[in-house]
Amino acid sequence: MSIFIKEMVKVRLKNLSTNDILFYGKQYGFSLSPSQAKGIIDFLKQNTLDPFIKQDRVKMFEQLAHITDLNTSQKAEKLFHGLIKSYGLDHLFQ
Repeated sequence: MSIFIKEMVKVRLKNLSTNDILFYGKQYGFSLSPSQAKGIIDFLKQNTLDPFIKQDRVKMFEQLAHITDLNTSQKAEKLFHGLIKSYGLDHLFQ
């Protein structure tokens, strides 16, 4: 089952749209511009980083800081860890 969940997450990340990023940003209290949302989408589509591997997540959040700012990246990382814990998925992330 964990392989299925991992693949679902990876596919969802690759298929996010700019509007999705803006929607989720607003939902979770992030201030993002359309150009920042596009930058995030471009990064996700062009890279093969695995969010389930700690080193890859670090790179993803570093890139998010370049696209947005350090505060946004730190806030997103905190939200990420909170969400995986609340859904009981922390065992899937190395």
